[in-house]
Amino acid sequence: MKIGILIETKEFEKAWNAFRFAVTAKKQGHETKVFLMGEAVECEGLTHEKYNVDEQFKLFQSLGGEILACGTCLKSRHLDDSTSCPISTMIDCLDMVTWADKTVSF
Repeated sequence: MKIGILIETKEFEKAWNAFRFAVTAKKQGHETKVFLMGEAVECEGLTHEKYNVDEQFKLFQSLGGEILACGTCLKSRHLDDSTSCPISTMIDCLDMVTWADKTVSF
């Protein structure tokens, strides 16, 4: 199955669970893509003693998961393409949603 995951939060526990879900989907053999919007574009490098988002983020990528980041959201936070996620557009988000058999939002 093709699974698209929209993440719009950088709240530690919610973002951590979103990436745990993405990792689990990859490990179960599903094609999985993540699109980061809003404050979620700040997830890379996000760590907490209990909810290490960055660890799950990197694990998802190491499993071949694709992560896209909203370019407008990055620009509004004065972030650039130095992240490991390609700068993407709403067209890319739409493409992911139409590509996916199921879409989940966190």
